[in-house]
Amino acid sequence: MSSENFAMGIFLFSQITVGMLGNSSILIHYIILISTGKSLMPKDQIIGHLTFANCLSVISKAIPQTLSNYGFKDFLNDIGCKLINYIYRITRGMSLYAMCLLSCFQAITISPSNSRWMIIKHRATKYIGPSCSVGWLVNLFLNIMTPVTVSGPRYNKNVTKWKINEYCSWFVYGNVGTALSMFILCFSDGLCLGLMACSSVSMVSRLYRHKRQVQHIHSSQHLLNASAENRATQSIVILVCTFVISYLLSSIMVMLMAYSKYPMLLRVTVFTFLETCFPIVCPFVLMSNIKHSISLVFFCFCRR
Repeated sequence: MSSENFAMGIFLFSQITVGMLGNSSILIHYIILISTGKSLMPKDQIIGHLTFANCLSVISKAIPQTLSNYGFKDFLNDIGCKLINYIYRITRGMSLYAMCLLSCFQAITISPSNSRWMIIKHRATKYIGPSCSVGWLVNLFLNIMTPVTVSGPRYNKNVTKWKINEYCSWFVYGNVGTALSMFILCFSDGLCLGLMACSSVSMVSRLYRHKRQVQHIHSSQHLLNASAENRATQSIVILVCTFVISYLLSSIMVMLMAYSKYPMLLRVTVFTFLETCFPIVCPFVLMSNIKHSISLVFFCFCRR
């Protein structure tokens, strides 16, 4: 194993450690909440699904690449490659869907309290749980072609239609079915990104208007509630920006790697870093809003 492989392996391993610690902390927080008899709020339900998807994304993307950097060969067979890539594609799509749902729900939450928006808020709160479950099913079917196009590592000479990585291979199809599948995936991703952008613009504009109006409010309780909602909104806007930036950079990296049959180690490692950047950053942004709740829940759980 070369020093370059070892350094890249250390880098990815540190990513895995930080990402798993952050996401596991939030998952444990929600598990303790449920075990103490508390029901999750709609926003917490979305964050729970998002965090679980982030954990699976880190496991299915960063761990195989780290093992490959450390010199392990053929640690995944054909079934293992299909399964690990299928899980990653599902969880990546679910992260996008959950972020879209979270940003839209927060935009509705801070909307004006007139009769029309109150009806929308009530319906959104009612259907958040089922919407999260539907998101998993939708991504399960959207990425159904992944196991077909992925195989174990191939070392024979007849590899003209295969893109070979250190531990898996991808068959390059040129038929109509593949083009249609790619179009549906790109359309769904673009739709979610567009909704995230619109909801983020709406939230930023409402935050700006609230900042101008807050000086005329003298109720301390109202200010406290507004401040908590504003912090949550700011965190979600930060998450949306982080997701969009990492998504765009990783998409650009995919196009660059498409021109090479045997990607360089640095390119693959940078691509893995970009793909797992959001799942690692996400829990620490969320913790800034729920840290008080986490400490309180742990205290109550320990007393029980």
